[in-house]
Amino acid sequence: MRFQTLLIVAFLSHTFIHSAQAEFHFGDPPDAHHPWAVHDTNRPQPPRVEPADTNGGAPSDAVVLFDGTEASFANWVHQTPDDKRKANWIVTNGYMLVTKGAGYIASKEHFGDCQLHIEWSHEKQLPGSGQGRGNSGVFLMGQIEVQVLDNYENPTYPDGSAGCVYGVMPPAANALRAPGKWQSYDIIFRRPIVKEGVCVDEGSMTVLMNGVVVQDSTPLDGGGGHKKRKPLNHAYPNQGPLTMQDHGNPVRFRNIWYRKLRPRPSDGGTDGRLSVEDTKAKRSAIAKTIFDDAMSLNGFQKMTRLLESYMYDQQAKVWAQCNTLVTGYVDELKGLEAKELGAFKRDALHLEKILKYLIKHQMLDPNYSPSAELSALAIKQDWIKKK
Repeated sequence: MRFQTLLIVAFLSHTFIHSAQAEFHFGDPPDAHHPWAVHDTNRPQPPRVEPADTNGGAPSDAVVLFDGTEASFANWVHQTPDDKRKANWIVTNGYMLVTKGAGYIASKEHFGDCQLHIEWSHEKQLPGSGQGRGNSGVFLMGQIEVQVLDNYENPTYPDGSAGCVYGVMPPAANALRAPGKWQSYDIIFRRPIVKEGVCVDEGSMTVLMNGVVVQDSTPLDGGGGHKKRKPLNHAYPNQGPLTMQDHGNPVRFRNIWYRKLRPRPSDGGTDGRLSVEDTKAKRSAIAKTIFDDAMSLNGFQKMTRLLESYMYDQQAKVWAQCNTLVTGYVDELKGLEAKELGAFKRDALHLEKILKYLIKHQMLDPNYSPSAELSALAIKQDWIKKK
């Protein structure tokens, strides 16, 4: 009998490796709208981005559209043809300056959802009042405007003030510095999404003016414009240029860069609350990745990795393999003498917890025999207390 016990212990030690315990997730499991478990270690890790050394500087994954040099001005094109343009945008002293009659310019780079940083100013307080003083604009995708205006102690219509989503929403505060000082915008832009004439997501804009939040996930309400509203089903492209306005005032711009944002669920993203169809597809893909990984493993790690795959997508063929391994593992444990079981306590309790988790979340029959047998063994060994 002693020799037979030693053989069983040797078999378990070889077959169900327990040198490194496999991961499993005991937060709420995937459901009809969430492909990931809560605290899921299979969820992709965030990519590393190196921040700039100074506030407002471009981080490592940013696309720099203008850095103050003539070379970076090559990233822009005049929108008005040469033969109709009365002036040009010019680069001087580390900024680009719009001159009257130059017309709009647009970035050669096209993009959609983004984090945008841009700085602007006027050399001094300009003559004029209301919309006639330091007027320009930053147009996301060439269409939706964040107003640039010197309305420092210069009131105008609120939805045309600096920091407004033009024609849609006034800024929550006037956080402008005095004329002659540099102003900064940090903009989080989410484009409207219209599919087959139906607005799926009207998009939003968050704007920080000199570090002060003046737009907070403001719905874009069709996108707005001068004197007109746009309907919610106004169609926008997936990408467009950043456009800068010539409104006849000498406005300066510098330090312009953007970062792409991860897609929303409504735009093909796989994080957050998804549709039932998208969640099902994503869970199936996650399950396959884990299953393929399990096929490269052995013993205990293979068994728990397969159970993990089954958690995402309850495929009968996967459960058949899980059941074979779980049943074999529990049967072999049952055949050991009490003093030999101690070597398998950690793994046995881990498996017992996994099986209880699957039962709790209705992925496994509550009368599944190996689960009950494993719990009984753990109670008998005084590893867990009987409830």
